[in-house]
Amino acid sequence: MTANGVRNNRREVKNPILALEAMKRVNTLSPESRSAIRALCHDISVDANKRAHACWIKNKGPMAAYWMAVRAISGNIRRAINP
Repeated sequence: MTANGVRNNRREVKNPILALEAMKRVNTLSPESRSAIRALCHDISVDANKRAHACWIKNKGPMAAYWMAVRAISGNIRRAINP
């Protein structure tokens, strides 16, 4: 939030992955390559969500938080890649 309490609506603020130089290079790859990377990120996100849930059930909060962060980052990467 900014000083006036309004969140910035720029895409790079909502998804900081978009500001990375490497992300710009990824978006210059062929559609097939981008699709494969998006699928990989989706699989990572699904797996991380399952692991986070399992850790939460076992009362392992710090590991659950770690896996939720992995899920969030992989999701941000997936959404940053142009289809």
